[in-house]
Amino acid sequence: MPLSRRALLSTVPAAALLAAAAPLRARAADGAPAADPGSDAERVAANALADLTGTDESNARPEVAAKLAAVEDTAYSRLAAMDAAGSGEIFSGLALGSDDAKLTTTCQYLYEIALATRTPGPAASDLRDNAAVQRRVVDALATLHTAYYGDQSTGYYGNWFNWEIGISQHVSRTLLLLAAQLAAAQPELTAAYIASMDGYLRNGKDGDVDLDSRFHTGANLADITTNRILQGAVTGDAARITKAVADQLTVLARIDPYHLSHGVTDGFYADGSFLQHASVAYTGSYGTGLLSRVTGTVKLLDGTDYATPDEIAGVARGWLSDAFAPVIYEGWMMEIVKGRGVSRTGTGYADTATVVEAVVDLSAYAEGDDAAALRNYAAHIAATAKAPLDPAAFASPVTVARYADIAADPATVPRDLVPTSSTHALNAMERTVHRRPGYAFALARSSTRVSKYEYMSGENLMPWFQGEGAHYLYLSGQDQSTAYGVDHYTAVSPYRLGGVTAPVETRRTVPELYGTQWYDNPDAGFTSSSESQNTYVYFPRATRPHSGGAVLGRFATAALVQSDDAAYAAARAGELPADFVAYRGADATKSWFLLDDEIVVLAAGVGDGAGRGTTTTVDTRIAAPDAAVSLTGRLRDGRRFSGTGTAPLAWLRYGDGTHALGYVFLDGTHRPTVRLDTVTRSRRAVRAANPDTAVTKQVFSVGHEQAPGARHIALAHALVPHADEKRLRRYAHGPLAVLANSPRMQAIRHRTLGLLAVNTFAHGTHRVGELALEGPASALVRTGGDGTVTLALSDPTTQRATVTAVLRGRARRVVAADDGVRVRGTAGGVRVEATTHQTYGATLTVTLR
Repeated sequence: MPLSRRALLSTVPAAALLAAAAPLRARAADGAPAADPGSDAERVAANALADLTGTDESNARPEVAAKLAAVEDTAYSRLAAMDAAGSGEIFSGLALGSDDAKLTTTCQYLYEIALATRTPGPAASDLRDNAAVQRRVVDALATLHTAYYGDQSTGYYGNWFNWEIGISQHVSRTLLLLAAQLAAAQPELTAAYIASMDGYLRNGKDGDVDLDSRFHTGANLADITTNRILQGAVTGDAARITKAVADQLTVLARIDPYHLSHGVTDGFYADGSFLQHASVAYTGSYGTGLLSRVTGTVKLLDGTDYATPDEIAGVARGWLSDAFAPVIYEGWMMEIVKGRGVSRTGTGYADTATVVEAVVDLSAYAEGDDAAALRNYAAHIAATAKAPLDPAAFASPVTVARYADIAADPATVPRDLVPTSSTHALNAMERTVHRRPGYAFALARSSTRVSKYEYMSGENLMPWFQGEGAHYLYLSGQDQSTAYGVDHYTAVSPYRLGGVTAPVETRRTVPELYGTQWYDNPDAGFTSSSESQNTYVYFPRATRPHSGGAVLGRFATAALVQSDDAAYAAARAGELPADFVAYRGADATKSWFLLDDEIVVLAAGVGDGAGRGTTTTVDTRIAAPDAAVSLTGRLRDGRRFSGTGTAPLAWLRYGDGTHALGYVFLDGTHRPTVRLDTVTRSRRAVRAANPDTAVTKQVFSVGHEQAPGARHIALAHALVPHADEKRLRRYAHGPLAVLANSPRMQAIRHRTLGLLAVNTFAHGTHRVGELALEGPASALVRTGGDGTVTLALSDPTTQRATVTAVLRGRARRVVAADDGVRVRGTAGGVRVEATTHQTYGATLTVTLR
């Protein structure tokens, strides 16, 4: 059941939300009170306390008992560490004074102890309302502020995030939990901490948020403003709450890339994309953080005059339908939207727990069909995930109780928020998701607008090709943690990710190159969080704009012109220091045609301008060391093939005893190489902080190897999920035909579907089948059984004012057309002009009869 149109408030433009925030900002600036500022601030404090600790009612539920036990067990563990602390520590193993991460963790541990002392419950507890334990926390807070935090001249070392967000989050919650105890024992400490937290907002302005700061955007802004709402609740500072709410409302505004507010590109886009760090596809990490914070704000402001929770909740519900549901498959958060988080040991199933938590809470602020859709979606994730959802991991006991109600409700029917057969062109972040019964295909691209990858803080150490057309093919019913996740990146060579064309060379990680987790050269503008570091080290963009595609119903095209990254281009231009290392990319122009039973991939101009060898990987899969992997196929002359090696394959079938994939080679000339290796590697190879855990996997790959100096070539193949041999044999006689495959144009026809799919990459007129296209474009043409012809057009460069096509044949009339599409007759056919100015790669469609 989809969410109602009324609920999809994610389409609220920036101007409307900024207008809503303006009165709040003015009220805060003028000091004008709300209707009852005291009671409103008290209500926020009460709401926050109930959310953190649960209520007598929620905590009396038997389903919440595991959560309460976890809170208490954690507190006892922290107290034991406090008892064992040595000199310069509050907790054993967390030496203070030079490590900001240990300072942040210390604040977290104090919060976790305080939480246990304030959490109600039906069972007796030695920690609940334990004045001695609470006093230990208060005293530790005082010591922490005096010796390690309060002196602004010695703080702010390490990661800015810890000083402006992480520490403040834990401290603000602790101040709320122990407000009465602090007032009695350390009456000046709360004000001192708040002043210090203001002082550490060094990327802000005058101790507050600065909406023009590149640090105060998206999920980071939501974190900072949530902290400030809590601080205002603790002190009864209505103006602080009002200003923080007004600032947070800006993150709800849909990003319009042509009319940026404060220059911010971080946030949700009209097509469901989400960016953080200006250019990183990040729905699955920072996006979930933003969703969590905004959902928290809905709960904090319930019953107050600061904002209308219903409107905020409506925006968040729209995010769920448009942005999150497309990239969650059977409970697994897809790799294409996790940035450097792909290298962490947590699974894609764990990543979705935050989403479920938000869904459950937002369902309490919805009615009728909207509430039912959210409850059904929570049940759908729980029912399809191969790892059980643990409600005890939810932040609030209240959410645990709500989830229990959903699970026990006979009216709840597990149902996704997106159709089983659907295609999602998330072009604002250069991602495409194609879903069918039995599988989901996820594709990552890059451009001058979107980064090739994200590396940072020793995470995702070998990321170089993750945005170069890397794909992930999720098979229904499979435990995705056995196919993808950290073990995939650990076992699979970074040069052989599925879908990638990479040069044959050995690259070094940032720590290997420079001995630190970043390129450290302050004189040249490179510090740990400088813009130069971001641009050239952490998340460089590509240097060509062509990346996008078109969607027609359940079918789609995607296109990419592979290019060097910004670092290599700048180094080649002499703009970077001599000791800065940048790597040149390989060459390829690629198309993906996303159909029902297959994904067709064309690649042209594949090779290397520097004369290096290249590897183009058709696909890569991992399997357990003892899995019964079988590799069978046919050669083009009809002989059988099995095992590994290089051969003129017509098709290949991979099976692991449970699931199968087919590969059909459509070019008819090249000799793919099939590999099956057993690889053992430490998870620390991809992330410095990972445990040194050895992973052993069978790694299957099939691809094309080009020797150094080889000419550029064209390749064509189809991925066929769940294929058996009989089905693969049929491709020798259709229904697929490759009509063009060059760096200028790539096109296929699927006879059974009545579909022509085309990507063009160069200026001039391109003719294929019944279609003529002008300039670079993406197009799909489908002929219906009712005599209609539907044409979908898009501009994958985002730079063209119009895209023009001619459908050759008889004259036709318009049945339906999107705004911006003009149709007129021309000699020998129909001319269609789509206005693509400021559409940011969106598809425009016309149906003719």
